[in-house]
Amino acid sequence: MNEDILIKTIARLTTAPKGILAIDESLSTCDKRFEKLGVPTTIEKRQEYRELLVTAPQIEKYISGYILFDETIKQATRSGEPFLSVLKSKGIEIGIKVDTGPVDFPEHPGEKITAGLEGLSERLKEYKALGATFAKWRSVYTIGENTPSEECMKASAEIFAKYALICQENEVVPIVEPEILMDGEHSLEKCYEATARNLEIIFSELNAQKIFLPGIILKTNMILPGKDSKVIVDALEIAKATVKCLKEKVPKEIGGITFLSGGQGDEEATVRLNAMHKLSPLPWALTFSYGRAIQNPALKAWAKNPSDVALAQALLLTAAKNNSLASVGRYEK
Repeated sequence: MNEDILIKTIARLTTAPKGILAIDESLSTCDKRFEKLGVPTTIEKRQEYRELLVTAPQIEKYISGYILFDETIKQATRSGEPFLSVLKSKGIEIGIKVDTGPVDFPEHPGEKITAGLEGLSERLKEYKALGATFAKWRSVYTIGENTPSEECMKASAEIFAKYALICQENEVVPIVEPEILMDGEHSLEKCYEATARNLEIIFSELNAQKIFLPGIILKTNMILPGKDSKVIVDALEIAKATVKCLKEKVPKEIGGITFLSGGQGDEEATVRLNAMHKLSPLPWALTFSYGRAIQNPALKAWAKNPSDVALAQALLLTAAKNNSLASVGRYEK
């Protein structure tokens, strides 16, 4: 493992005022979004939409890295230029989602762990040869009466450590993404409790396996009440709770922290990130790694009028710029 390569990649990914754009939706997730907007669920339409995202003019002013899916990393523009060539020409780091999705956690109804470790080293070597410099692995947890369980959190932490080790051995920066889902009626306090305990377990396992912490990025949820709780919490309270949790549970030496939007409204995700940067100085680089919160306006415009790519790209750029400003506390609604 070359620690210097990992540190330099993270520095490029977390340089203010930029963040990461996630366009790593699985085929099923992408098709569901297309269906909802009346877009044909074909490989050609997926390629057309992703071309719009990859070729957006000036996006590199606000975005440091793109997280791609296996299908996307091998696609090209309709003129024949590989997506990776376009991104490299913009100085954008190339990331790849490497997990294969959630599977049932045995003897724990309703809980999931994430698959994809088998053959991971070989796949990473292939992606690295294509130009990937970082990877992403996501695990999901639901807050319920008895969830997330200690057993599930520990099993997921062990998987994260194995994934991170394989990435670092291949000199690819691992993004570790534990997502406490917004689904449910839980309180903000319950989300805090579950997130804090989960981070505690994850970093305990990463340390036990001697993962090089300055060479990883944590992608995490904000501390939020469940979307069915009907409780309204202002951005400052969410920012304070989130920063407090992270300061207590995330080691200062970690390479950086990015947030997932996780079902928040587009504006909410931006305003809440902005509020965090209004607080006291933070011990780590803190930015965004949003998917839907940046893509949504562009996707809706493109679905309505696929021929007006310029409008969709302008909306994408505006959303990226807003979050770029929020990542340094300079966004104004």
